Amino acid sequence: MERVYLTREGYEKLEQEIEHLRRVKRREISKALEHARSLGDLRENAEYNAAKEALAQNEQRIAALADKLSRAQIVDELKISPDKAYIGARLILHDLDTNEKIEYTLVSPDEASPPKGLISTTSPVGKALLGHKRGDTVKIRVPAGELKYKILEISR
Repeated sequence: MERVYLTREGYEKLEQEIEHLRRVKRREISKALEHARSLGDLRENAEYNAAKEALAQNEQRIAALADKLSRAQIVDELKISPDKAYIGARLILHDLDTNEKIEYTLVSPDEASPPKGLISTTSPVGKALLGHKRGDTVKIRVPAGELKYKILEISR
């Protein structure tokens, strides 16, 4: 069974999502099913079929989240080298091609949100940055070409 590494915030976010799906979304879907049943013949009832499909998708998501949470290991930032880029690290990078500063936080795939600067440790950029320290220059091959970053700062 493969471990899922999460930050404390990521773990709590998944817990909140599963609780929402169990407590709120299930009720909403149950009400939709009841309403659809009241419309009569279930064989040709599009609302009923849509509600059944929504229920199945909700239950699949709950099962997937429960599985991840059961395999989750929260990253203890106190046990991780503070001077190297690992999960949970906030990096300030200098793009050597555009001369811009970029800020990323390395997170698990479940927590990734590139628009928010949260990049997965399994993405090409995240993988390439792992294990590097302040002052390192990192060349990263991406589908659009090659990126060149200098790591200016690492914090937690």
